[in-house]
Amino acid sequence: MAESSALAAALARVGDRWKLLIIDALLVGPARYSDLEQAIEGISTNILSARLKELERQGLVLAEPYSDRPPRFEYSLTAPGKELAGALRMLADWGAHHGDGATPPRHELCGTSLEVRWYCPTCGVTTQEADAFWLV
Repeated sequence: MAESSALAAALARVGDRWKLLIIDALLVGPARYSDLEQAIEGISTNILSARLKELERQGLVLAEPYSDRPPRFEYSLTAPGKELAGALRMLADWGAHHGDGATPPRHELCGTSLEVRWYCPTCGVTTQEADAFWLV
């Protein structure tokens, strides 16, 4: 894979398992540190703290203080962080089809499994994945 590829650029920022799980947990809305600890099974406190700081430096997470003594923060996604929702849903769908009993994302109203479609905004056409190509 070329170092300058779009996928390499994305992985350099969020290619860590814990970062993706933190972003996923924040997609439902802002959360405090203790909420994130409970939402992300198996994450240690030092890893959570380090990843939150990295995500904040990268401009994907915003830390808003709600207490000065001791310093405590509520975390939320920035606009670029929220843009990762689609990619995470595609990864979740892949994991559901190739994982151990995970369920795919479902339509909230009827419960049907969702499918990803590629759409060209210029042509107004929904394409098959095979019709898409990557510019590197």
